[in-house]
Amino acid sequence: MQIFLIIIAAVFGAIVLLNIYARIKMKNTPKVADSDKIITLTDKNFNQKTKGKLVLVDFWAEWCAPCRMMAPILNDLSNDLPDGKLVGKINIQIYQSMAQRFNVRNIPTLILFKDGKEVDRFVGVKSKDFLLKAMK
Repeated sequence: MQIFLIIIAAVFGAIVLLNIYARIKMKNTPKVADSDKIITLTDKNFNQKTKGKLVLVDFWAEWCAPCRMMAPILNDLSNDLPDGKLVGKINIQIYQSMAQRFNVRNIPTLILFKDGKEVDRFVGVKSKDFLLKAMK
């Protein structure tokens, strides 16, 4: 019985340590500058910039570590998209009304708009290949 408890305690301790390590690593994720091809969206230009196009919009915040992890993926994605398909970003710290308008509860949330209307939604970190397939 003692050996069983020691094993359980060791497994629990390992899980706790891995969790702490993962949180530290995520907090230290460097900030990456946005690509020139990523459009910065606001509450004022949103309708104009998404009309007549297929736009993947990233709802993010500066303090969000998973959002920082998405930045290089979105940069790569924006560089590989053909004309008429774009990547845009909305900082929900600045434009809270946009997060409310689209019912964004978690970040990063990626919403795919076609002609200004939502057609798909993804929450969390996604791969470039996943997003490319979604935008076909």
